[in-house]
Amino acid sequence: MVKYFNLYNLFPSEKSKRGTAIILFLSALLAFTPEIFAQQTAAEAAEQRARAWVEAINSNNRAAWRKFISENYAKSSLERMPVEPRVNNFARIYDETRGMNIQSVRLDKPNEVFVSAKSNLTGMDSEIVVQVEEQAPFNILFISLRPSAPSANKKLTDKQIAEELDAHLKKLAGADVFSGVVLLARGERVLYEKAFGEANKDFKALNNVNTKFNLGSMNKMFTAVAIAQLVEAGKLSFDDPLGKFMPDFPDKEAAEKIRIKHLLSHTSGLGNYFNRVFFEGSRARFRTVDDFLALAKDEKMQFEPGSKWQYSNTGMLVLGKVIEKASGQNYFDYVRENIYKKAGMTNSDSYDLDNINPNLAVGYEKDFTEQGIVFRNNIFMHVIKGGPAGGGYSTVGDLLKFASALREGRLVGKEYVKLLTTPKPELNSPNYGYGFGANPESFGHSGGFPGISSELVMFTGSDYAAVVLSNYGFGSQPVTGKIRGLVGACADCGTAKK
Repeated sequence: MVKYFNLYNLFPSEKSKRGTAIILFLSALLAFTPEIFAQQTAAEAAEQRARAWVEAINSNNRAAWRKFISENYAKSSLERMPVEPRVNNFARIYDETRGMNIQSVRLDKPNEVFVSAKSNLTGMDSEIVVQVEEQAPFNILFISLRPSAPSANKKLTDKQIAEELDAHLKKLAGADVFSGVVLLARGERVLYEKAFGEANKDFKALNNVNTKFNLGSMNKMFTAVAIAQLVEAGKLSFDDPLGKFMPDFPDKEAAEKIRIKHLLSHTSGLGNYFNRVFFEGSRARFRTVDDFLALAKDEKMQFEPGSKWQYSNTGMLVLGKVIEKASGQNYFDYVRENIYKKAGMTNSDSYDLDNINPNLAVGYEKDFTEQGIVFRNNIFMHVIKGGPAGGGYSTVGDLLKFASALREGRLVGKEYVKLLTTPKPELNSPNYGYGFGANPESFGHSGGFPGISSELVMFTGSDYAAVVLSNYGFGSQPVTGKIRGLVGACADCGTAKK
């Protein structure tokens, strides 16, 4: 029986490019030999695939990535995401890490391994989960990459947290992986706040701590708080059917079955109104809640409400109309008066982007081409005005004000804060509350789109809060991962002094 062996043992001290090429060649040779896989266990094959995957990433070669993906991924995986998008994902991973060094491998399931790897760029540890088919040829079913959990033995002071975060960001910004603003606070005490990169590359205008960034889906938090305020005021109930406020909703069955709680928790069965009509038409046509609802007029429920979780922009958009019906106000006016004004958020709104709006960052996406990285802006890709589901703008300072006002019960009573920010397993929503992502360690929301990557994280074990706003697609991810690790290392430090 041919057993798996560690290719690294062949070159215990080899650091040269030639050595790396030989390792890649041998990895590929093993990976593409069905007879060898036929004599392996799924666990052995999973480890081999994982190691070969890391070496492929480290090659920084698009042709090698294309070949590896084509010959190592299962057919079902390639049906979900074809080769070329995966090649771009490889390019993004290499850009963010500049290669990785494997630290350890452990078996999780008979066909799944966890690989600990360290980024060459930042030194940050990540965990790679690799699952292969249960039978030969053991092709890759999926791979995920996420920050490793912090060491339980590592304890940091606030000063050390800020210093480590600054060093991490300087590496990312120096490699042009991050552009944006980062804020970390403990209570209302700001521990770290700094801007990096350019708000507008055409004019080389730099980001500053007051730059307004597109929030993407983070606006869903504001929509959810507005609904909770109206529930608290007795103007609606979480159990109300959609038809109570929208009797003319095109799908009559949906209007009867969907409750407000389903819309808030992404369990309504509705989908995504960003469809072909939107992308092929003028963005200028869509500015009001009603304008966007016209895009969803043909939507049908995809499953029974409350039976499963599926992210739904349409669900949050519909809540915008519910807010208008229940409050008697325009959605945007309601949010300005009852959330932004109450929290003291003076630099937040859903702006008409064809007007003059000072200090707004332009979003940029990296195109990874055969000739190298090319930046393109997202001006003609995104909405011209955000709304209930996303697309508004804010600053790190305003989002800290929102976090403080929410936690202190100044926007809605604390019993409602808990209701919003805790999971809803009874609705088959184990990691999402009402308009807030929720897990045992934190709650908040992220936002993502080409040229947009943002996140607000409020930690449950302490009063730390982090805001990361980036005008690079995927820009916030290597930052929030680091922050979670740093805050986790100071989880026993108590609360901030007021």
